[in-house]
Order: sequence, then structure tokens, then C-alpha cells
Amino acid sequence: MAQPLEGIRIADFSHVIAGPLATQFLNLLGAEVIKVEPPAGDPMRYYTRDADRRGMAEPFVGANAGKRSVVLDLKTDEGRRAAQDIVASCDVFVENFRPGVAERLGLGSESLTQKHPSLIYCSISGFGQDGPMRDFPAIDQVIQSVSGLMLLSGHEGEPAERIGFPIVDTYSALLSAFAILSAVLQRERDPKRKGQVIDVSMLDATMVMMSAVVGPMMLSGQTPTRAGNRGFSGAPTADTFPTADGEITIGAVQQVQVERLFRTLDCMDLLADERFATPDARLENDMALRELLLARFATRTAIEWETDLAAAGVPAGKVRPLKEAMDMPQVESRDLFLDLPDGSKILNAGFRFEHDGPSLNTNAPDLGADTDSVLAELRQTAR
Repeated sequence: MAQPLEGIRIADFSHVIAGPLATQFLNLLGAEVIKVEPPAGDPMRYYTRDADRRGMAEPFVGANAGKRSVVLDLKTDEGRRAAQDIVASCDVFVENFRPGVAERLGLGSESLTQKHPSLIYCSISGFGQDGPMRDFPAIDQVIQSVSGLMLLSGHEGEPAERIGFPIVDTYSALLSAFAILSAVLQRERDPKRKGQVIDVSMLDATMVMMSAVVGPMMLSGQTPTRAGNRGFSGAPTADTFPTADGEITIGAVQQVQVERLFRTLDCMDLLADERFATPDARLENDMALRELLLARFATRTAIEWETDLAAAGVPAGKVRPLKEAMDMPQVESRDLFLDLPDGSKILNAGFRFEHDGPSLNTNAPDLGADTDSVLAELRQTAR
């Protein structure tokens, strides 16, 4: 069998993270992605502190391995003609220009879908293709700020703080890939093979990503409170605690889990204390309970507690630095990393198929590495 998107061709006119990462998920599933770059290249090529990697920066490799790079100057007639030829050969078109830029380049959704009715056209932007903020420039951390995301973490009264990686770009990429896949399926089921125009707003995507707090706000006006490392349930037994050599996060939210937690901590007597016997009582006396738990967790290491609590059926995890997490045998056993021919290692899609699943085996392309071959193929096809 073939990978699920084998035979699907994507014209990727996007840059930096959200667009390229969206097409990378599709690339991992077998789609052919033609990455169209300006003469200076995707700016993400240079997002590195290592001068020797400029042009092939680590984030660029992770989001573009396996693609073909074509350099076009879209400010020239020749470049725009070549762009039109590439689009004509593709099933999907992806762009993340500021709204209005694609139209000025002759690559707007209306003109391209009129010429190619079966084309799936996906735009990714900060605020969407309409609305009073459509022309506002935006990047990940700006959307984190505007959306309310930066005031969900930390504690009440503390300054706002961004999530420590481009979470908005990443989720917007996933949502875009999902939308494109949905449109591909929709087109395949349409006897007239009609395409689709997709409008992905990073702000919209972030609201969806925050559905656990946006939903209650819409339905009952519940304003989320900043609770630091306390879990979404609010339970004092779902929190992070220092241990003898680091920290551990506990997720005991059900009564049976709390009982198992207390048993493992050798403090079952807490259940006989009316302050801690029930969920409501524990919440009302959460600081007193925390002080008792702090004393118990301080007696052993995080990994010792993690091992014993997991064996007892209590959700628990040592707080690990990223490198330690990546080196865990559990992670290494999950086909999460792909080895490229040049020795690079990148992330896979994050899920596995029994067969013919996400994978690729070619390097990230040098800038313009495939310009001549792609354009020659188009000329050959046109004959």
C-alpha cells in the first residue's frame, strides 16, 4: 500500500513556522511539497545561533525536510508566470502572506480557484482574511498576548508570560493540516471534484486550543483563574511539588487516586482527617494539605516517587529538562524521531500507523536546489 497522501502535490508559498509546519505534516504522510522561496530564502533558514548552520537552521530542517525548494522572484513577470505553472500542477496551494499580498501577486484565492476549480487553497494569517484586525501584522507571541493565553499561566497578580515555545504557530499548523486533509477528502467524494478555500486565523486557532477555558466562559461566564502549576481540576492533589532532588507533578483528581496517593506517601491517616477526607474539604483546606504533602515529597527523589506512584495507579511525572525527556527509553521506543540521510534527526508526525504511516527519507533542501528540475518537469508536461 501507499502512504495516505501519495499522489497529492502541494504548492507551498508559506514561510517561517505555521505554514511550513502544516505542509510538513502532509509531507510526512506522503504528499509531494514544492516549497517556493524568494531569492533570499525562507527567513526560517537563518533562525539559529550557530553561524555554521545559517541557511539550514535547525527549525527550518525540522519543518522542511523532504520538500523540494524552488526559488522564484514573485516581483518579476517571469517569477509570477512560473508560480502560476507550479500552482496549475498542484492539488493544494498554501500561503501565509499578509492578507491582500497574494492577490497583488496574482495568487489570490478567487483568481486561482477560477482557473483551477479543483484546487484546495489554504491561507494562514494572524487574524484571518476579514474582520477589523485582518491587516494587523502578527507573530506567535503577539497572538499569545491578544488571545488571553499569556494570562492563563502563572499566578494572579504576576506579569503576563508567553508560553516558552511557538505554541500558536504549532497548533495553527496542525489545524491547517487537518483542514487541508478534510478538504482533500471532501474533494475526492465530490463527483465534480470541486476544490475549497480555507481561511485559517492564528487567533481563531488559539481560541480553539483554549477550548477548555473558552467553553466555560461562553456557557456560564466562568473567568479562568491563574493557578500556577495547579491542575485544571483545581484539586490540591493535582499540583507540582519539590522532592529531594527536583520536582514532581501529581495528577490525583479522583477519590480513588487520592487514596492511592496517601497510601503510597504512607499518610492514610489524612483520610480520617475531616479537612482532607473529601474533594470539597481538600479544596477548602488546600494550603494545609499542601504543607503536609511538601514534607512527605521532600523525603525521596522525584524518580523514586514517580516509580512508586505510577505502580500504585496515581498519575505522576518527574519534572524533566527537555534533553532528559528526549532520552527517555519510552520516547526512543515510539518511532518519534526520523534519521535523515545527512545524519540529521527530526521529529516524526507524533502518531503511528500499523503500515505505510508518516515517514520521509530525504534531507531538507538547499535554497533553490530543485528550481531547474521542477521547472523542467513543468515544461515537459506542457508539451
